[in-house]
Amino acid sequence: MSRLLLYLIIMPLSRLSIPWIYRVSDGLCFLLYRVIRYRRTVVRGNLTSSFPDKTPSQIREIERLFYQHVSDLILESVKQFSISREDVLAHCRVVNPELLVELGKSHPRIIVAAGHYGNWELTSVALGMCNSFTVHGIYTPLKDVFMDRKLMVSRERYGMRMLSRHDIKAFASRQPEGPEVILFATDQTPSNVHKCYWMEFLGQETPVFFGTEKFAVEQGWPVVFGRIVKPRRGYYELSFELLEEHPRSAPYGRITRQHTRALEEEIRNHPPHWLWTHKRWKRTRPQDVPLHK
Repeated sequence: MSRLLLYLIIMPLSRLSIPWIYRVSDGLCFLLYRVIRYRRTVVRGNLTSSFPDKTPSQIREIERLFYQHVSDLILESVKQFSISREDVLAHCRVVNPELLVELGKSHPRIIVAAGHYGNWELTSVALGMCNSFTVHGIYTPLKDVFMDRKLMVSRERYGMRMLSRHDIKAFASRQPEGPEVILFATDQTPSNVHKCYWMEFLGQETPVFFGTEKFAVEQGWPVVFGRIVKPRRGYYELSFELLEEHPRSAPYGRITRQHTRALEEEIRNHPPHWLWTHKRWKRTRPQDVPLHK
């Protein structure tokens, strides 16, 4: 089934010109939002809880813009299977890679923490095209081996290297091959409510993965926040902000709070560009687990 999906639907769509990609996206948006009403209850509930100060009409407008964005994101991910190097560079600009280059002079590995915001896939590919360092993106392998392999080829076409989350410890134990950047997604929902860091995020008690801080402190890797901006449809800018250069000297929880607050600021500035379809607040904090300020 995955072979049919790839060769009969994904690859033909991928070879469309970029203007046509967005025409198809317009149709997909209408289908998802108006016809199927894909997870609209989840999206509206998340938006209402996160922005209690906004009116119902403002929430609906953010919702509408979100479905336009997520439709673009789906078609841009399809286009990524055959996108040219020139189109990647034209549609995604890495604003200040020199910050990573400078850090790399004294630190062989650097963590870039980011959320599922904007087009994190395309910006990662663009970052991988920088020749001053090797970029590793952490991912969870798919059960479908065929599609997992095809996605890996698509992501690695222009220099980025994919790193299974199961192999992070082995990766950390080997010697770096020159300056390396490791991309950590920070906004997935932890399955274990005790082995995470609870704090307020968008006004709600939220469990946050502690992995970014854990590896930073254990390995002494500096932590940088990757901020994604979508100035207009189809175009993205990735910039970096240093959070902690010497994580082993940072007090417990500071790194986690820093990257979570940076993501929260990003979302509050432009709410439609975050992934509102996931059930981010499906966990409840146990009474014996503290809420960090």
